[in-house]
Amino acid sequence: MKAIWTGAIGFGLVNIPVKMYTATEESSLDLDMLDKKDLSNIRFKRVNEHTGKEVDWENIVKAYDYEGKYIVLDKADFEKAMPEKTKLLTIDQFVKVDEIDSILYEAPYYLEPQKGGEAAYGLLTEALKKTGMAGVGTFVLRNKEALGVLRFYEDLLLFQRIRYAQEVRDVKELNVPKRTIKPSELKMATALISQLSQSFDISAYKDHYTDELLKIIRAKAKGKKITQPKMKVVYNKSKDLMEQLKASLAASKTKKVS
Repeated sequence: MKAIWTGAIGFGLVNIPVKMYTATEESSLDLDMLDKKDLSNIRFKRVNEHTGKEVDWENIVKAYDYEGKYIVLDKADFEKAMPEKTKLLTIDQFVKVDEIDSILYEAPYYLEPQKGGEAAYGLLTEALKKTGMAGVGTFVLRNKEALGVLRFYEDLLLFQRIRYAQEVRDVKELNVPKRTIKPSELKMATALISQLSQSFDISAYKDHYTDELLKIIRAKAKGKKITQPKMKVVYNKSKDLMEQLKASLAASKTKKVS
């Protein structure tokens, strides 16, 4: 892995030198866009919508549509808005991990201690593990301030970026009609949930689409003909909610027996 940031964790008067690594990667295949006639690569151009002519990078500016009028921003404007560059991941407070709603979580990063910071790194890791707490703090990544939580994960420190409150849309914008829930329906639904409950194991879930697509690519590379699979139509004969719940419970019991 290649470090994307080097600096130090700072909380109180303690500084822990660390390196930061991206913790996740895409499982989807990287596909190129080609012209079907001769399989030439497709190139995208920056074209003026009025003249149809290509525009050079030096003649392109960035602007914000403010009340129907474009306000052009120059390099100085962006520099004024940038946070002060430091090499410090500053922890402002510690909170309980379960206080952070999962909707806020974004990209995770692994933190590795640099030379001289091993002891303090190990101490903070163990302290977070024992208390079940997470540190909330910020650092500057690529000229932008990133907000996140520092927490224990797999015997190391993980910094997970989180969204700001204004980035989460208000649920009041959605139209979710209220429905009177019958006690019998609720009892049946909770029974189904209980019957299907088990310990979560992420390794049980695979990216089957990418695996199947790769199989097709390998087969086509060998000149094999690919047959089109038949689409399976899935539907419920009954529109009665109780009947659907009963059928679901029965099907679940059958699976467990087999």
